[in-house]
Amino acid sequence: SLLVVGGFLAINYFVSAEAGRAGLTTKTAALLTMLAGALAYLDQMALAVALGVVTTLLLSAKSELHAFAQHITREDVFATLKFAVIAVIVLPVLPNRRFGPPPLDIFNPFKIWLLVVFISGISFVGYVLTKVYGSEKGIRLTGLLGGLTSSTAVTLSVTQRSKECESLGKTFATAVTVAWAIMFARVIVVAAVINMELAARIAVPLLVAMALGMGYCAYLYFRERASGAGGTVALTNPFKLGPAVRFGLIFTAVMAFARAAHAFFGETGVYFSSFLTGLADVDAITVSLARLSGSDGELPMKVASASIVVAAIANTLTKGLIALLGGSTSLKKEIVPGWIMMMAGAGVTMAITVF
Repeated sequence: SLLVVGGFLAINYFVSAEAGRAGLTTKTAALLTMLAGALAYLDQMALAVALGVVTTLLLSAKSELHAFAQHITREDVFATLKFAVIAVIVLPVLPNRRFGPPPLDIFNPFKIWLLVVFISGISFVGYVLTKVYGSEKGIRLTGLLGGLTSSTAVTLSVTQRSKECESLGKTFATAVTVAWAIMFARVIVVAAVINMELAARIAVPLLVAMALGMGYCAYLYFRERASGAGGTVALTNPFKLGPAVRFGLIFTAVMAFARAAHAFFGETGVYFSSFLTGLADVDAITVSLARLSGSDGELPMKVASASIVVAAIANTLTKGLIALLGGSTSLKKEIVPGWIMMMAGAGVTMAITVF
């Protein structure tokens, strides 16, 4: 039966190829359908149903998959292969034990590299969505996807472009503010993967900041909607070994800094180190404090949760200053209210709920 069906499919392929319509999607689906029937005959119903559903899903997404494939570049392929190297080759061979003298015995190569893979994976999700849908579809999607990958990168890109088109101040301000708001949600997700209790504690102040930011975005969007203008941000492939290694080094240094600050200066030291680190990177301090406040209880949960909120506020402060110092006059004017509301909302809510 397989040979007969394969023969018909082969004839169909050559006829289609001569007409300039060469493709294997339909032929492969036909073979999978026949194999699903064979599995059902062999009483492997669960596997047969799963194969049928997956095949149907891929066929229904054929147009989107083709569009996605057309946007893949040689750089994307090599960068993704590099990520595969750090995820499935480097990670398994790293030792899973602590190194270093107490109280700085926090260097666990396996767990540190696992977090590098995790953070890179979050960036990958945002990058794939950008490839599938394209940032040209609008401000909200651009800010959303930019917030998933790097809200700082979005800020820098939009700030530079705002000088080229002064009239699109609301458009650029909306893209940046959306990215900032999504960053707060990303921090909660990162913390939840490592420490669910900590994520629950920081959820309220960060979600309040996110809600204020999204509300201000809606206000800007409806104000500029009549003009029909839109902004886009070009994002590069996040799968590069350099940034992954740098994150691992930053994470290790931040974790050692936070542990030493807590050991020698108490809670004040942790807050101070979180603020300084958050000015540059919020993911590293989030992961570090989530680990330190985990099951071992090396850091009080209240201190860790407040420190993460402080780091998120500091990071938002940095991005706002980037926009104010390097952006156009219209961008500066439109961005300030939402910027202040998000930082104030997070700070006030933290004071009420965390302490």
